[in-house]
Amino acid sequence: MKILAIGDIVGSAAVAYLNKNLWKKRDELGVELVVANGENASEIHGVSAALAEDIFAAGVDVITLGNHSFGKRDICNLLNDSNAIIRPANYPPFVPGSGSTIINACGWRVLCMNVLGTALMEPMSCPFETVDKLLAREKGNYDISILDIHAESTSEKIALARYFDGRIDIIFGTHTHVATADEQILQGGTGYITDLGMSGPVNGVIGADAAAVIERMRTKIPTYFKIADGEVRVCGAVFDYDTDKRCVTSVKRITF
Repeated sequence: MKILAIGDIVGSAAVAYLNKNLWKKRDELGVELVVANGENASEIHGVSAALAEDIFAAGVDVITLGNHSFGKRDICNLLNDSNAIIRPANYPPFVPGSGSTIINACGWRVLCMNVLGTALMEPMSCPFETVDKLLAREKGNYDISILDIHAESTSEKIALARYFDGRIDIIFGTHTHVATADEQILQGGTGYITDLGMSGPVNGVIGADAAAVIERMRTKIPTYFKIADGEVRVCGAVFDYDTDKRCVTSVKRITF
């Protein structure tokens, strides 16, 4: 089975680009399952219900989120009603949605999980304990497991990956919008990459208009950030999962 993980979708132009290109890329690569982080799809802060539906129509099977999960409040109903979109599991338990889902892909039960890092980010429940509890709760209910770690700190992502190595099949990081070059299979057999990168306009600063970002950094005066114009590129990784051996056999970065 080939599983494509797509990095943070930034802006409606990126959603339109996926609608034009993703199904073709799925067919070209023979991908059976697509997981994408969509928390920046609505011009950086959150994803609206309408844009989430557009992302599904583009060929994404599961949407994960992050620290901007509730940037667009109309997403709350979709989070409660759909098993194809999840927010980080270490949000307080009473907020809308779930931090995990189990979907069917080619007859295999795939557990998809989402968690927020806590280093240099908002205080949340411990991501290690949160994912431990998810795995214990779903034991026996899934065949393949996937975790999106939405975190600022690369060391926190790597630490989480080492901790869950051999217990989760596929682990990838999101949030920084910059792809890392450390795709690998860890010692315990987990397919891993620290950050998938960004799916959005490449001529800005991690998706935002460069002039506005530079102005804020130079002057320290709050500045309105808008999505950059121009060329859009999708970043992610393809994980090959051997259903006979029940393990990941390769991890490859991809852009298109």
